[in-house]
Amino acid sequence: MLALRMMGVAFSAPFRPRLGLLGESRLNFRVLPADLDYNIHMNNARYLALMDVGRVDLILRSGMWRAMWRNHWQAVLAGSIVRYRRPLKPFQKMQMVSRLIGWDEKWFYIDHRIASGDVVSCQAMVRGAFLSGDGIISPLHLASALGEAAVSPQLPGWISAWGDADRAFGQRAFATSEEA
Repeated sequence: MLALRMMGVAFSAPFRPRLGLLGESRLNFRVLPADLDYNIHMNNARYLALMDVGRVDLILRSGMWRAMWRNHWQAVLAGSIVRYRRPLKPFQKMQMVSRLIGWDEKWFYIDHRIASGDVVSCQAMVRGAFLSGDGIISPLHLASALGEAAVSPQLPGWISAWGDADRAFGQRAFATSEEA
């Protein structure tokens, strides 16, 4: 089912309005039986998989895919913060809103919200980059390749705290049990 959703977004993208780099993607879905976990509500991993679909919509409708294709770049994620708030039940309607909120010298930050009506079920912030054979592509380089302003909107203050926490967590992951 996820593959069908991805194909639906890919095939419909040329017929939907073009998005600017900071445009907002809105995709509507229903909770299908394949999305459910043993508690008979949307599986936590499925939220993240649907967010992949939202990022593909952003890439296609903003025109980023052209720069990716031409330069052989790949989009990758480096981290996420996810908050699960309310369960989604079988066949419940939901809408996912995805938008790039800004970037720093290395990372793009994308906000995802999945809601049913006015009730947010899941929200996430992901950090990602574009890679070439030579390493990470500067967000400024990508923005200028798209003809967009090379200046990011102001990022929330907690983004830098997230980076600090992520670095500390990464160092701890390789520490011995005695050091942790």
